Amino acid sequence: MGAKIGVLTISDRAHSGIYEDESGPAVIQTLNKIIDSEWEPVSNLVPDEKTEIEKALIRFTDEENCCLVITTGGTGPSSRDVTPEVTEKICDRMMPGYGELMRKISLEYVPTAVLSRQTAGLRGKCLILNLPGSPRAIEQTLIPLFESIPACIDLMEGPFIETNPEIVVAFRPNHR
Repeated sequence: MGAKIGVLTISDRAHSGIYEDESGPAVIQTLNKIIDSEWEPVSNLVPDEKTEIEKALIRFTDEENCCLVITTGGTGPSSRDVTPEVTEKICDRMMPGYGELMRKISLEYVPTAVLSRQTAGLRGKCLILNLPGSPRAIEQTLIPLFESIPACIDLMEGPFIETNPEIVVAFRPNHR
């Protein structure tokens, strides 16, 4: 069986139908480019509400058994942007290097990347990453992140994820 990956879009406006969710599909489209092995997406769209985000993250990790959950949206400085707080609340341990890397990558494109509060953490055997909400930024950020994501999942004894070497080569210091 392949990897199960959760994709959670967090947006008041997309949830209420003001505009179509483009971010969640952008994550799935980018993962389809990156991942060569079998995988299954599990997706959801919730408003910027702490309880809704928490329920969705816990369902993806504890019930769906995702090895990776990628959120998109809710990482800015607005008072409604609460994704990092919820991620930190439900995680066993935080992975601050991912947030640092995401901001570094984004700074190559926009000076406002310093406003992003992207983070990552571990819950059980699942890596949770908070990506920006912009579809363009998702691809720009997710591809370089995938150099290390498979190694992280390996260390948590998750499924083996193969990447498309034409898109990104996964670095595996202890290749199994």
